[in-house]
Amino acid sequence: MTTGTGTALIVVDMQNDFCAGPVAGSRYRGDPARLAIVTANVVRAVDVARRHGTQVVFVRFLGDVAYQGASWRQRDRALGKRPKCLDGSWGAAFHQVAPAPGEMVFTKRACFDAFLSDGFEPALTQLGVERLVFAGLYTDVCVDSTARTAFQKGYHVTVLTDCTASLHLPDEEILRFMRLVYGAHVTTHDRPESWSGPASGEDMWSARHTATPERTDGTTRRTNAARTSPETDAARASRRASGSPP
Repeated sequence: MTTGTGTALIVVDMQNDFCAGPVAGSRYRGDPARLAIVTANVVRAVDVARRHGTQVVFVRFLGDVAYQGASWRQRDRALGKRPKCLDGSWGAAFHQVAPAPGEMVFTKRACFDAFLSDGFEPALTQLGVERLVFAGLYTDVCVDSTARTAFQKGYHVTVLTDCTASLHLPDEEILRFMRLVYGAHVTTHDRPESWSGPASGEDMWSARHTATPERTDGTTRRTNAARTSPETDAARASRRASGSPP
């Protein structure tokens, strides 16, 4: 793998059961035409990324019962949910956009967050990625889950608002949340100058490796300057009470 621009377009769950057909139609509460528009825009965004030399990374979901944890199975029983995107099925296949030769694909097995898929984060590190640009479905589920982890790990987050749609919450509500909490940059696929180039801002490696380390008990370690004197807080308090000079 080669180092790209420092930016990767993360294409999330563009699969038949999420984008088209009876399963998608029964779950998405908005205008079905919205999913068709999002799909067309994701196709365009992928083309833009490829033309600009931006890494394109695909993430897919498999919901087989065999991959589900106990809590997932209990939720589905309680809510009457049927498993989606079964391994090898039409529903799990990519919808109108697919990886080109050499582009990476990562599989989420009954989970929302791409960082829980095997190899996802190591691949980003090897590629030198600093910014993740999100396109795909759904904004308030798998896109948000992955963006949340990305932010906490030090990646810059960008969301292409015309390339995603929300399943449970209003689009504007989850996008506002992501801007406020993750500092997410929001833009559209047709503004490649705002998302397809190198990530801007503080160098990610420096930010990850120069933060003040913490002890295992949660207290922050003192800097070298603070450690030059071995005097403890108790000894300092005793000296001040006795009037001794420092």
